[in-house]
Amino acid sequence: MAEKLQEFLGTGRRKTSVARVRLAVGSGKITINGRAFENYFPTDTLRSVVIQPFTVTDSTSKYDVRVNVAGGGQTGQAGAVRHGIARALLEADINFRPSLKTNGLLTRDSRMKERKKYGQPGARKRFQFSKR
Repeated sequence: MAEKLQEFLGTGRRKTSVARVRLAVGSGKITINGRAFENYFPTDTLRSVVIQPFTVTDSTSKYDVRVNVAGGGQTGQAGAVRHGIARALLEADINFRPSLKTNGLLTRDSRMKERKKYGQPGARKRFQFSKR
């Protein structure tokens, strides 16, 4: 009978993006929505955001990552994946907590789009005021 590999799960969120992360001991391969990490995030800045938890904990090539991410745009998805990876690393090894926490990777970014208010054209914008 095949022995099941141990996976560490983590859920990351940012804006309207939600990422479900599965971390397994491996060679450092990252797969996002069935595509290679380099193909999914085209810019280097987004890639560096995603691998930040690994660089902080010096575990870049120790884990394989599989991610399902949905909602939002590229930046929000990259932030959600980063948050999920950090949470999964924390499940894998509790000793990573101080380094992840000091770099702010365990805190959920609570900034969201502000809702549009009734009687106005947008969240903050107001119709032009006229005295008469």
